[in-house]
Amino acid sequence: MTGKKDVKKLQARYERLKASIAALGLVQAGTVTRRIDRRPDAAGQIVERGPYYQWTFKEAGKTRTVNLSAEQAPLWEKAIANQRKLQKTVAAMHATSLAILRATTSGVAPRTASAPRKG
Repeated sequence: MTGKKDVKKLQARYERLKASIAALGLVQAGTVTRRIDRRPDAAGQIVERGPYYQWTFKEAGKTRTVNLSAEQAPLWEKAIANQRKLQKTVAAMHATSLAILRATTSGVAPRTASAPRKG
């Protein structure tokens, strides 16, 4: 079993993780993609148009895409980055919780082998 000092460190880590979640801003799943449209003009020269921004995400098992303006794109990118931080933080909280629970609870006694069933 882990010592009381270790448990206190784990509990302090858990509290820091909780605080980091409270400090996050808006969260959103998906990806923002910057696209440039390259097409030939009437003279055959390649002309670039854009950039255009798109937010892609899953909804009801289907991929959806929404066009964004240049002003919207950084806000959505920040929300998506916050979502990824949230997922990492929650994973760290799971691991820390498991360590605390293992350190503060006694284990379950192993089962004895039962006799084989007839039939």
